[in-house]
Amino acid sequence: MNVIWIVSDTVRRKDIGVYGNDKVRTPAIDALAAKSVRFDRYYGASFPTMPTRADYMTGKWTLSFMQWVPIPPGHVLLAELLRDNANVHTVGIVDTPFFIRDGMNYDRGFTTFVEIPDHYFVAKGGYNPPHSPYRKTLERRPKEPLDAECFAPKTFNKAMEWLTLNYKEDFFLYIDTWDPHEPWNAPLYYTEPYWPGYDGEQIMPFYKNWKEQPGFTEEMLKKAHAAYLGEISMVDAWVGNLLKQVEYMGLMENTAIIFTTDHGFYFGEHDIFGKMVFDNKEDAPEEVTRHPGAWARSPLYEEIAAIPLTIYVPSVKPGVYDGLASAVDLMPTILDLFGQEIPSFVEGRSLLPAVRDTRTPGREVVFTACPFINAGDTDQLVDHLLRRCAVPSMTTVTTDEWSFLHDCEPGGSELYNLKSDPDQLNNVIGQHPDIARDLHKYLVDFMRETNVPQRLQEPRLELKL
Repeated sequence: MNVIWIVSDTVRRKDIGVYGNDKVRTPAIDALAAKSVRFDRYYGASFPTMPTRADYMTGKWTLSFMQWVPIPPGHVLLAELLRDNANVHTVGIVDTPFFIRDGMNYDRGFTTFVEIPDHYFVAKGGYNPPHSPYRKTLERRPKEPLDAECFAPKTFNKAMEWLTLNYKEDFFLYIDTWDPHEPWNAPLYYTEPYWPGYDGEQIMPFYKNWKEQPGFTEEMLKKAHAAYLGEISMVDAWVGNLLKQVEYMGLMENTAIIFTTDHGFYFGEHDIFGKMVFDNKEDAPEEVTRHPGAWARSPLYEEIAAIPLTIYVPSVKPGVYDGLASAVDLMPTILDLFGQEIPSFVEGRSLLPAVRDTRTPGREVVFTACPFINAGDTDQLVDHLLRRCAVPSMTTVTTDEWSFLHDCEPGGSELYNLKSDPDQLNNVIGQHPDIARDLHKYLVDFMRETNVPQRLQEPRLELKL
């Protein structure tokens, strides 16, 4: 058995065709899903980018013990286990720019590791607010780029090159592209179906309430979403190119293929444009933050937490799985695909039984959160930039029926019935305080079971209605 695992950053579940969006063009991902088991209740765990990768590589709820940092010594990674025990060539091909630079060590265990270099942000001729983290970066990408100048095409092309030379080996191929993360600057023809006459304007998110941003309009928000959909379609096109090659090589008969992401994004839902909220402070002490701003109250609603997952396994009947599953479950799933024993330190559970029989019960509850941090703490994030936490991070607790967003601040927690209110528009915590208390108990038990430090548990041990 071989495994190809594709992680595409910032893919909203609602913006993939097979998940019910008949406007977006994702024929390759849709075709792969038609051969796969599609997971309709799959959730991110640690948030955002690299915390999710830490979950993926360790099979643990890393939000309980680490921030956006190198994986601590003593934690064995998926690629290490496969390299040492499964006798397969472990290959990582990534353009997500935080795997190895500045001391990061997420390449551990890969026999071959290729990082597509030269990532940069750009906002050319578009809306770029004064406190945007992208404002001071160089503008080097042309306004009308070609596929060959974009990162997903480079990354998938490198993966296809590797397969051309090595497809007869037994392998684990991990492909990780930052697209469709902002900036949304795919070649224009990908975006024009969503915004006729698209001129290449790049509108950058500002990670706060879009209605409070001077000069920003709903039309601009829609245009930004159109550019994002263009990047989704670009990623899809290159997923399709890879899958065609896999078919031509005859690998569909002995290769499992996984497609997923790390988290979603808000395009105006809950009034947010971004994936969380900054509280920008011009007077923030430079020695503390190194980047002006602090994390503000950042609820992780379904648009962020509920993410796409498809798993193709040769000779397994396609279908839909509606049980709860978590990002921590993919690492043991891949070990299971290779016939490897799942170590006792792994906190996830294999999804292979659910793939083989979609009637398999799912998890009772899943948790999604930024790595635990308290108000006043500084958080290391993105190339060792430090930001102060303005309020304790929120935690989303999800069951089959309910979404509970725990806030340490009095009156801040929220409760939604996902069956009757999937868009989470009607907070019913006042009507159902007992349900909120039951879900809060799940959080308390989770923190204790995963050995969250006591100082981080303390603000979260009480539900302040």
